[in-house]
Formats: sequence, C-alpha cells, structure tokens
Amino acid sequence: MSYEVNRQYMKSRKLFIVVIILLFGGSVFAQFRSSSDSIHSMSLLFAGDIMGHMPQIYAAYDTTTRDYRFDETFRYVKPVFAAYDFVIANLETTLAGKPYSGYPQFSSPDALALACKHAGISCLATANNHCCDRGKKGLVRTISTLDSLGILHFGTYSDSSERNLRSPVIFKKNNIQVALYNYTFSTNGIPVPEPLVVNFIDTTLIARDIAKALAMHADKIIIFVHWDNEYQSFPDINQKLIAAFCFSKGADIIIGSHPHVIQPAIWEKDSVQGRDKVVVYSLGNYVSNQRKSRTDGGMMTGLILQKENGKTVVKQFGHYLTWVYTPVEDNRKKYYILPCSLVENDSAFFKTHAQYDSMKTYMNDARKFLDTNNVNEKEYIFIKEKWEQQLLKQNELNFK
Repeated sequence: MSYEVNRQYMKSRKLFIVVIILLFGGSVFAQFRSSSDSIHSMSLLFAGDIMGHMPQIYAAYDTTTRDYRFDETFRYVKPVFAAYDFVIANLETTLAGKPYSGYPQFSSPDALALACKHAGISCLATANNHCCDRGKKGLVRTISTLDSLGILHFGTYSDSSERNLRSPVIFKKNNIQVALYNYTFSTNGIPVPEPLVVNFIDTTLIARDIAKALAMHADKIIIFVHWDNEYQSFPDINQKLIAAFCFSKGADIIIGSHPHVIQPAIWEKDSVQGRDKVVVYSLGNYVSNQRKSRTDGGMMTGLILQKENGKTVVKQFGHYLTWVYTPVEDNRKKYYILPCSLVENDSAFFKTHAQYDSMKTYMNDARKFLDTNNVNEKEYIFIKEKWEQQLLKQNELNFK
C-alpha cells in the first residue's frame, strides 16, 4: 500500500473508530445504570505514566504555527475516556518552561497538559520521582500552569496550607463520594524546596490522610502511589507491605505507577471487614519514547462503583491494553496511544507490518502475563463494535 493511500486509509479509519466508540464505547456500563433512586454508580479510569521525552516534544512541534500540539497523541483513547465519569493519569514530567528537556530532568511544553484536558483527563497525579527535576521554579510553575488550565491535580502543593485545603481530591457523582491521594517514593535525591510540599510515602502521613477521608465520609478511598523498582514485572515486598498498610487504615483502591511496565491487578474481598480491596501494582507506560520490550505499552484500568442502600462496592474491574504507535507521517515521527484490542485484527491500519507485529507481540505477551497473574480482573475487548469484558474464570470469585 502506498504512503498516500495508507495515509488516507488511516484518516478514514480513524473517523470510523472514533464514531464507533462514541456510539458504543459506554455500552459495557449499561448494565449498571438504573432508574431506581436507591442504586447509584460512578465509573473511573486510570492511566499510567505520561512521559515527555525529547523525541515526543520534537514530534509535537508545529512548524507552521511555531507551537506544540499533543492532541493527536490521545486521538484513539479519547473516546474510551468519554465512557467514564472521571479519568486520572500520572504526569511524569514538569511544566517548567523552556528550555524543554527529556530524561533525566524533564520539562515539557504546557501544551501536553492542555492536550490531557482536551482528551478528557479529569485529574493528574504529580507526586513522582521527576516532580522536582527543575527545582523550585519548575515545581511552582507546574502547579500554577495546571491551575491556570483548570486541570485538577494532586500530590504536590505550593505550601502546607494549600495541601490542607486541596487534599484529598474529591470526586462526587450520583450520591457517591470518592477521595484520592497521591504519594511518591522519591524525588531522585533532589530536596523539596520550602515551602513546597511533595507527598512522600510515609506511613504516618498516609494514616493521617486516610483518617481525614474517613471523617469526610468518603465512600471509597483511592491511593495513587508512585513506587519501587523500574522494569520489574512483579511487585516486591515493599509494595506489598505498603499496600497492606493502606488497606489496614481504610483505603479501598491502590493504583501504582513508576515501574514503566505493567504489574498484576488484584481484586479481593475482605471477608472480615466485608469490603473490596483493589490493587493495581503498576499501569506501565502510557506514552513515552521507550521502545524496549514491555516498556512500549501499558494499560488503562477501569472501575465501576455502585452504591445501594448506603453501601458502595466495586461492581466491575478491568483493563484496556494500550501500545504506543510511532509511525512517520509528513516526515515526522508521531506518537499515538492505541487501545490494542481496537486494531488487533486490522493490520492495514498500520503503515508497516513490522509495526503491527510489534503491537501484537506486546499485546500477546501482556495478555499471557495478566491472564496468569491477575485476580478477579479481565481485559476489555472490542467485539462487534463495542467494548466487552472477558468472562471471569469459573474458579474466580463472584461478588454479586
């Protein structure tokens, strides 16, 4: 297929995909919507590390307007976002202004955050090991830029007063109230300049924060945590101990980032306390220039909460595998986050067979790994023009 024909195909295919998902993307949730006043629902979607490597920045530069545009990056996941009430992701870069830079000390154009907003991301986690890359000025500018763009964020604050005022982030919908906190294990050895505040993983702080959320009568408490070792497929003992501590203090859902590869997702029901416990140890990379095995993709995790007669439970829990597609278009490398299942049977979507094969390799390896290690959690698959979750295995728990 020639370059021009393939480009036209991609344009028409993109329009078809967007229309289809907008029409059917939310259908997987229909069974949980009820006209009864006593049953309410809320849906949340979590995405992993939004990186800002220099090739991504170069790719986003528009030579005509002489500014940066990242909206295309989210083109194929935007309709999935639209199916959820709230979307949360990890912003693993700073908005420190020029000069822009990638690893090891990140600073991305403000347009990256604006693209997140345009795509439908509700809130960005900012407490991670790169949040202090550009010192006090960079951290302050990141916070003020997100505020100026009207983007919710959590994990870093201009001072302790602002932290007390803005923490936790609260999502409210359909009589359900969810509290969210964000913590990091490190700032890569860079001290946090006073009076700025970065939430570190500290058991005393976490216990106090969870107690605050409980006092606010939050229906669910979510901990978004940046932790532990890069490129490891399984959580280590430290992650498990931190998760157990958070659950013991009253947290309900733990979402992990930082390893840059996916790790298992587990949904358990505490038979003693009679409540759900959900942990996703790592969502992996969401978008980056990393192309080594397992780092070129990640997953989005979707949760459906349902409240009936005053009790809120996790009704559904699943993931969408994603892969970063980097074709060369108009003599420039592009970055698209693809929901794998959307195009897994459509090799003509890709500019080269090698790219299609790379996506399939990531997807097949990730499926095998997650199918083996996840508990009570399954992938959402695009089947007959709608997203459907695979049936749970017979030996897995049914919480209905």
